[in-house]
Amino acid sequence: MLGGKLVKETIIPYQWDALNDRIPDADPSRTITNFEIAAGRKEGKHYGMVFQDSDLYKWMETVAFSLQWDRDHEWEKIFDEVVSLIEDAQEEDGYLNTYFSVNHPDKKWTNLKDDHELYCAGHLMEAAVAYYDATGKTRIIDLVSHLVDHIASVLGKQKGQKAGYPGHPEIELALMKLYRITEDQKYIDLCQFFIEERGKRNPSHYFDIELEKRGGGVKKSSNRNYDYYQAHLPVREQKTAEGHSVRATYLYSGMVDLANELKDKELLDVCRVLWENTVNKRMYVTGGIGSSSHEERFTVDYDLPNDRAYTETCAAIALIMWAHRMVQIEADHKYTDVLERALYNGGALSGISLDGKGGYFYVNPLEVWPHTANCRHDMRTVKPTRQKWFGCACCPPNIARLLASLGQYIYSANDSEVYVHLFIGGEASFKIDKQSIRLTQNSNYPPWEGRTKLTIDLERPATFTVSPRLPGWCRNVQILINGEIKDVPVDKGYAKIKREWQNNDTIELLFDMPVEIVRSHPEVRVNAGKVALQRGPILYCLEEVDNGANLQDLRLKTNQSFVVEYENGLLNGVTVIKGKAAATDKDAIEDKLYTTFTYPEVEKEIKAIPYYAWSNRGENEMTVWIREK
Repeated sequence: MLGGKLVKETIIPYQWDALNDRIPDADPSRTITNFEIAAGRKEGKHYGMVFQDSDLYKWMETVAFSLQWDRDHEWEKIFDEVVSLIEDAQEEDGYLNTYFSVNHPDKKWTNLKDDHELYCAGHLMEAAVAYYDATGKTRIIDLVSHLVDHIASVLGKQKGQKAGYPGHPEIELALMKLYRITEDQKYIDLCQFFIEERGKRNPSHYFDIELEKRGGGVKKSSNRNYDYYQAHLPVREQKTAEGHSVRATYLYSGMVDLANELKDKELLDVCRVLWENTVNKRMYVTGGIGSSSHEERFTVDYDLPNDRAYTETCAAIALIMWAHRMVQIEADHKYTDVLERALYNGGALSGISLDGKGGYFYVNPLEVWPHTANCRHDMRTVKPTRQKWFGCACCPPNIARLLASLGQYIYSANDSEVYVHLFIGGEASFKIDKQSIRLTQNSNYPPWEGRTKLTIDLERPATFTVSPRLPGWCRNVQILINGEIKDVPVDKGYAKIKREWQNNDTIELLFDMPVEIVRSHPEVRVNAGKVALQRGPILYCLEEVDNGANLQDLRLKTNQSFVVEYENGLLNGVTVIKGKAAATDKDAIEDKLYTTFTYPEVEKEIKAIPYYAWSNRGENEMTVWIREK
């Protein structure tokens, strides 16, 4: 599994090279070059996507998170040099976007629906907050404050302003981060404006208004056109997850932040309704979301094709961010269970190669047959092997910043309670009862062993509650306090262990982790008669390299006893699942496309590996769902 050391020593430098176009045979980025042109240091035209700036900003956020746990002066120096470059690229009035500054200075703020100016600004704001948290430096905060002042002068409800909001939500959650560290009302006011204005008709839809002003004529209002942008209805009236899945889940994250800060119960209830629709009707078993390659979007309930699954890596990351925010307002393991599922399976880890470089997935299907994926035009987004980089490279730096920031997802605390959301080894400190309390976690969970141990270090005895999550996938958990099994109350999947703690007190959690057979809701028609394998939080898949070709011919015996083995030399060390399946006797197959005869079966040994580790051994077939015998 990927860790902090790999982020710092491999992922950050590899992506820095990519942004500087130093990766042989990879799609060019030109991101740094774009900033140099905008800053007047070079001549030329902007290259790449309209949102190319955000690739740099997400990389910067990754560096900032790494500096929070390892103050590396060399990377801090590079970061400061990048800030200087961005300062030079920023215009006098605060405007900042290299695409428009270089290529289209006359078209700023004319197409909020499509042009990502606010999206890029949001990612810079997130990087600024992370860097301030790591170093205490305010230079980049001043830069983004100037940018926000400019945005607020252009967009709003006052005379002469545009009542517009981003076509790609992201800035909303970033503004809330800025508000928390500065307590400056301008940030929360702008966030609230963007969220509350979204989808309204006053009397016309804003996206139609700006289209007409661009000379595009008056466009007939259509919810189908607007739902891609989550602008088909005002947010308080939305009940289903619609449109581009990354846009949607970034928006929902910002909505949770705003509702939590304003104590807005109605808006929180909207977030809960959208959550239930997403995870119970429109999410893959891996935690991936966004089933359609067309517009990278949600479609309709239970439409979850496997071989055409889009499940963008960025969407899984955005779902993790949303889940994290939901559990902060309501400590319920149903949110953290989804967070964990998406983290270990649905694009967050499967989207990057095990070595942390030279291999990324933008799309994370649940079934791949290279024979067709390399041929069919309607499967052109499905890549049987990982890519070094992308022309549209939003996913690689997004994975990097998630992995670098993983510590913020493991725990949360208030004045009297510490929550343990994820079981990942490391240390964390909290202020409780006017003293610093350190919690050390030693864990090989997940995914290989169902055991984790928490040790409490404190100067003097203190009474507070430690609330570790009891995962929904686990049917039996034992809790040991100082080596003795204890029965403790449980609330919404979190054990409530309240006592007067002494120095070096321990909590051990022992989770049963048998191989589980997973089945879909009957309405997920593509999975009818099929099952998936899961152990702990990890979903498994079959690869051709282990099981031979034509994986769809296998029929799994679900009433068997599976063998679980740890293979140290396989895929950086993984636990595999071994069992038996029925397969067609290939020697009996005739050279006929169709027949009225029944082919005989043979028994075959199979081996399943964690889904996140697929496509690390060359191009071959893969499937998560297996026919049930």
